[in-house]
Amino acid sequence: MPKAFTPKVVTANALLEGDVVYLTNEDRWTRDLSEAVLLTDEGDADLRLLQAEAQTGTVVGAYLADMRAGPNGPEPTHFREAFRRKGPSNYAHGKQEHV
Repeated sequence: MPKAFTPKVVTANALLEGDVVYLTNEDRWTRDLSEAVLLTDEGDADLRLLQAEAQTGTVVGAYLADMRAGPNGPEPTHFREAFRRKGPSNYAHGKQEHV
């Protein structure tokens, strides 16, 4: 039996900076997870992922990440996504310094 679809966001890495980015409802990229569109329809999620993958001059490694609705927007359901949004952990500067 197929696994039930769970809510997701489209995420990738910004091509030039390498930062984690999320797709918004307006089809723009943001570094703020709270601005990401939470996709609850599998067909819509697949279509948005295909469109994101075609933006090879803007992002790399686009994929669908499991999320849940939270009081301030999407929230990760897996530690990998919570970890990714904080940035590199091998040194204390940039995003890691502010978290």
